Amino acid sequence: MEKSIRLRDKEEAYALFGERDRHLKIIRGHFDVKVFARDNNLRIAGEEQGVLDAYVALLALIEKVRKYGQIRTQDVESALLKLDTPDGDSNPEIAPLGLQGAKPMTPGQELYLDAIKRDNVVFGVGPAGTGKTFLATSMAVAALIHGNVSKLVLVRPAVEAGEKLGFLPGGFQEKVNPYLRPIFDALGAMLPMQQIQRYMERDVIEVAPLAYMRGRTLDRAFILLDEAQNTTAKQMLMFLTRLGRRSKAVITGDVSQTDLPEGQRSGLLDAIGRLDGVEGVSVCRLGNSDIVRADMVQRIIDAYEASDAKTNGKKPQ
Repeated sequence: MEKSIRLRDKEEAYALFGERDRHLKIIRGHFDVKVFARDNNLRIAGEEQGVLDAYVALLALIEKVRKYGQIRTQDVESALLKLDTPDGDSNPEIAPLGLQGAKPMTPGQELYLDAIKRDNVVFGVGPAGTGKTFLATSMAVAALIHGNVSKLVLVRPAVEAGEKLGFLPGGFQEKVNPYLRPIFDALGAMLPMQQIQRYMERDVIEVAPLAYMRGRTLDRAFILLDEAQNTTAKQMLMFLTRLGRRSKAVITGDVSQTDLPEGQRSGLLDAIGRLDGVEGVSVCRLGNSDIVRADMVQRIIDAYEASDAKTNGKKPQ
């Protein structure tokens, strides 16, 4: 499907497109459409729903250009977010996030986000509630929306915690959904479900068990491996070698909550030991002071650590 828009003049086109066509790139990435600009004409091509959504967003932005003479990147982001929510109202859970990624709430989280922006491979290690998965997922969504990557690959190892996968009810998808649920929850805090489903149908967002990564090379992708403490050393190596051109990987986990068989070394610990200090790799260690989920979570973790320290005859840190 195609739609066309006629602009008044070059000045209006420049204000709409942004410096180096920045605004057009955001719109292309968000709706997965092609936008061609020639002279004062715009042509939008792609799947019907994406074209229609991009057309409506561009008309709203043109109206703003004609009213104020210019628009900012924040205006483009706001138009996209409003379009993706019912009745044109901004979702309070999405709007504060914007398309730049979530805002850090602690110094540790700020260092973590800086590392994700800077490096190709980032390890985020810390206890529950420190925002490891949420922050990484928000940066992945921001990278996709801004066109820095063309695909999100969100991965978890399907390791059983007390029950065997084969004994769970349902087919394969029903069996693995419980393992992937936390990633869906993080995505749902940033994008409307309709948009997530649209991206998944187009294979722009892929959520899969770790075993599905074998034999692949992922170019221009943002790859997130969650619950990495449950990988073996071989699985971790397999995952890290999936990285292709212009791709970024974030690996998150809590080394205190491994579900691997007793005596088996976590691939997360193994990789940190081997790669810490390698150029392009960052290891970010989040602690109890970075817990933002709820005060109760921090009190529970502190109590467990104090109890363990007492049992082992050590002072709690």
